[in-house]
Amino acid sequence: METKFGRRKFLAASALALAAPALLSRRAFAADAPIKVGFVTSQTGPLAFFGEPDSFILGRFQAAMKAGASGRPIEIIVKDSQSNPSRASELASQLALKDEVQLLITAGGPDTVIPVADQAEINGVPMIGAACPWQPFVFGRNSTPDKGFDWSYLFAFGLEDAIAAYMGLWATIQTNRKVGLLFANDADGNAWGDAKFGFPPALTKAGYTVVDTGRYTPLAEDFTAQITKMKSEGVDIVAATMIPPEFFAFWNQAKQQGFHPKVATIGKSLLLPTTLDAIGPAGSGLSTEVAWHPSYPSKSVTTGDSSQLVADEWQKATGKQWTQPVGLKHALVDIAVDVLKQASDPTNPSSVVEAIKSTKADTLLGTVDWSASPIKNVAKVPIVGGQWRQNGGKFDLVVCANPTTAAIPVADKLQPLA
Repeated sequence: METKFGRRKFLAASALALAAPALLSRRAFAADAPIKVGFVTSQTGPLAFFGEPDSFILGRFQAAMKAGASGRPIEIIVKDSQSNPSRASELASQLALKDEVQLLITAGGPDTVIPVADQAEINGVPMIGAACPWQPFVFGRNSTPDKGFDWSYLFAFGLEDAIAAYMGLWATIQTNRKVGLLFANDADGNAWGDAKFGFPPALTKAGYTVVDTGRYTPLAEDFTAQITKMKSEGVDIVAATMIPPEFFAFWNQAKQQGFHPKVATIGKSLLLPTTLDAIGPAGSGLSTEVAWHPSYPSKSVTTGDSSQLVADEWQKATGKQWTQPVGLKHALVDIAVDVLKQASDPTNPSSVVEAIKSTKADTLLGTVDWSASPIKNVAKVPIVGGQWRQNGGKFDLVVCANPTTAAIPVADKLQPLA
C-alpha cells in the first residue's frame, strides 16, 4: 500500500512538473497581452462627423498606448456604429463578450453613448462616455442623480450648462424674448425638450416665452409646419439640436418662407465649419454651444498637448479646419489611458471602476473629476457659447459667452443675424 501510494504520488508530481512550463508559458503570454479597450464610434452615417477625428487622435496617443499600463500595452479596438443605436448596442456586446475588452469608451450624443452604456451594465464592463448631456444618460436610463450606475461613467456638460451658454449669448441681443424650440423625436431631442428638466422650464423661469413646435421625425425633410408656427408667434430666437441634413432643410426653408429670426442657436449640427460652408453666406451669425475650442487653456494629462497645438496639428495633417469633435475625442482617449495607468490592476473590472471614481485629470476640455460632481457616475466639464462668422470666405467660431468659472476667454459679444 505504501509503495503503491508513493508511486501514484510520484507520477502525479512528475505530470505536474512536466505541465509547469506550459502553464508558466501561458501565464507569461497573458501577462504580456495587451489591455483591450473597445471604442464604439460613428464613422459613417449622419453622425459621422463625430468619428472623423478618430484616426488622427489615436495616432497622437500611439506612444502612450505602447507604453501602456502595468507593463502591458494598450490596444484600442475601433468599431463603427454607422450612426445606428441598435448597431452601437450590438458592437458593445461583441466587444464585451467576444473581444473581452477591459474598458469600453464612446462619444457622440445619446444615440451612441446610451446603447453602449446599457451594454456595459449588462455585461459588467467598465465604460467611459463623453459628448452626451448627462440628463439622457441618467434620466433616459431610469436612474437618478443620487442613484447612478455600477459600470458606466460619463464626463460631459448638462442641459443646464447648454441653457446657460445659450442665454449668455442671447443676453447681449435686443429681442422680444420669444424662443422657438425645434427638437427631434429621439433621445437627444426628447431630453432637450423635456417639460421637467429640459429647455422649456428653464427658459420660462428666466422670463422667455417658449414656442414649442413639437417633436419632428428624425431626418425630416419638411419643416413648413414648424416654420409657420414660429412665424405666427413672432419668434425672435430659434433654439434647436439637429444633425446637419435636418438643419440644411430647416434653414433653407426658413429663408424661402420669409422667416428671419434675430438669433438661431443650433446644437450638434453647427459643431462643424463644413456645415457653414455648405450653407454659405446665410450661415454667418449662426450660434451654437462650444464644448471645445483651440483657446481652451488646459492641457492633456497623458500627452501634454495643448488645445491650440492639437488644432494646428489637425489642420497640418488633414488640411481641414479644426472641429469640436477633435478635442472631444482627444479628451476621451486621454481619460481612458490615464484611468488604465492609475488602476492597480487594469485587467480587473472593479479596479478600473475604482480608478475612474478617483480620477482627477486634466484634458483639453478641462479637469475631469468624478468625485467633485453631485451627479453619480457623471463628471461635469465646461461648455460655452459661440458664433460662426464668415471672414474672407472662411467661417470662424468665436467664443461669445462664458457662464462658467473656467478660464476660457470670451472674444466678442453675439451679433444679430443679418
